[in-house]
Amino acid sequence: MSRRIEHSSKYTVPVAKVHEAVTSEQYWRDRIAAVGGPGATIDELTVRDETVAVTMSQVIPAEHLPSMVSNFIKGDIVIKRSETIAPLNGGTATGTFSAHVDGVPARIEGTQVLSGDDTGCTLSATGEVEVKIPIFGGKIESAIVDEVTRLIEAEQDFTRDWIAK
Repeated sequence: MSRRIEHSSKYTVPVAKVHEAVTSEQYWRDRIAAVGGPGATIDELTVRDETVAVTMSQVIPAEHLPSMVSNFIKGDIVIKRSETIAPLNGGTATGTFSAHVDGVPARIEGTQVLSGDDTGCTLSATGEVEVKIPIFGGKIESAIVDEVTRLIEAEQDFTRDWIAK
């Protein structure tokens, strides 16, 4: 069984401006520093022809894990995340996102779509979380969906602020 993730964020700037930001190397370096948490790193970053592919690691200290998660995972966890964004094509750019923790039977995968025009745009993320742990998997999935949604919101708030500066 899996749980869906659905989130969208509106921007009051042209789609080209948001795309320019999210395909900038400096944007990703600033974002990981601002909202990545302690010990967060960019492991790989490729920006080429208005396309970006980034892999990052984020650490969640054991003391910040919900008890239902810390029962299965001992110590801090390192989440490996990947995101891609393609070039704009007719006011739309597509991409992917994923995350996993080594040794944990869980996955997060999805797509993202940036679309709009010269007056504003929307970045939508749709995906799913699946945790293959008998009995407790569904509860852990729900907790992960809540955390991922909060993280997406923080990253999108960062994006608004970064573009404004």
